[in-house]
Amino acid sequence: MTPGSALTLTLRAVGEVMQAAHDPWWVIASAAVALHGVELNDVADVDVLLSIGDARRLFAALDITPHPQADHPQFRSDLFGTWMAAPLPVELMAGFRYRTAHGWQAVRPQTRVAVDVVGVSVFVLDRAELSALLYGFGRPKDHVRAARLAALA
Repeated sequence: MTPGSALTLTLRAVGEVMQAAHDPWWVIASAAVALHGVELNDVADVDVLLSIGDARRLFAALDITPHPQADHPQFRSDLFGTWMAAPLPVELMAGFRYRTAHGWQAVRPQTRVAVDVVGVSVFVLDRAELSALLYGFGRPKDHVRAARLAALA
């Protein structure tokens, strides 16, 4: 990640805002892959997984209106909102799940790794758990990111 890039500035802002969280939280998807050291040029937003309680508190504090439950074919969240005060949109997801061949799979992280972003801690899944999550999403772009993540090891 390039210092001063939109992604770096957004991740630092996320780390600062999430200091108010009471429960563990994680950056997932493409931004998490970048935090592990994979060079990506297509990170369009930052996805943050957090608890329902933290989502309620942060939505109120940041004046985020929760999005109504969308009928997305692959992803669902009990609470979902977008924070637009950083250079990239930040999607906050509580109660997040994705569709598999066997139904909806809840995402319940087991690992948590701190990454320093310009003096602020941002948390991600470890490489193995992140890779499994990306493969679970089933999308070709996520499979490519998971393979690039695995190539770092």
